[in-house]
Amino acid sequence: MTQHQTKQPEIKKDSVIGGAINAVINGLIYWFSNNISGNIMITGDAISSTEKTVMSGAVPLAVSLAFMLTSISYFTWKLPGKPPYFPLVFKMALKHSIFAFGLVVIFAVLFQRIAGSIYVSQLTASVITGIVAGVAGGIVSYLTNSELLNHAMRDVRKSE
Repeated sequence: MTQHQTKQPEIKKDSVIGGAINAVINGLIYWFSNNISGNIMITGDAISSTEKTVMSGAVPLAVSLAFMLTSISYFTWKLPGKPPYFPLVFKMALKHSIFAFGLVVIFAVLFQRIAGSIYVSQLTASVITGIVAGVAGGIVSYLTNSELLNHAMRDVRKSE
């Protein structure tokens, strides 16, 4: 069993834990920062809607989390042979941000198309925001650590 195979379960476990922590933190941030009286729409019917929706806040949240968590994972993970931040990991952070943007927007558009305009309470909006943050955080953490580990293992094989 190689070092790569022994680290993979750790990466999965760490990603799930990180995603859960992100879900709780960002759900609470949404709850305390949005004092909305009444209900809020999950998605709006028009792309240029001026009304605040749950997903209009979740998209920039997922994008910024993707970039920040990729960078944080790089700087905090002690891995021998990891590449320099610029340009490889910076491009990885951009790629993860674009991926998060696309994933959340596609989900929001499909949700709007299937379910229409649904109003939810602030508590439900906070839970949805937390779920989006948790999924984005978990996926980005997994992708970043797996790519860094693969890169380090490639360098080890080249030096042998």
